[in-house]
Amino acid sequence: MKIADRYHRFVRWSEEDQLYIGYCPDLYFGGVCHGEKEEAVYSELCGHIREEIEHRQTREDALPEPAVRVTRG
Repeated sequence: MKIADRYHRFVRWSEEDQLYIGYCPDLYFGGVCHGEKEEAVYSELCGHIREEIEHRQTREDALPEPAVRVTRG
């Protein structure tokens, strides 16, 4: 499994902003990117996650342990 695949990511619609917002709670506080097309936001989010991991590894910073899990209600 790739390191990036360990981190939960999701995109949801914001009524307030009238845009889709991408999130990765284990790496970022709040929304990471936004846009009008859900698929484009998800793709951009995946790119940000890969870049963040690469950046932290280059600096030899520890990556946070993934803690966010999908739950069923």
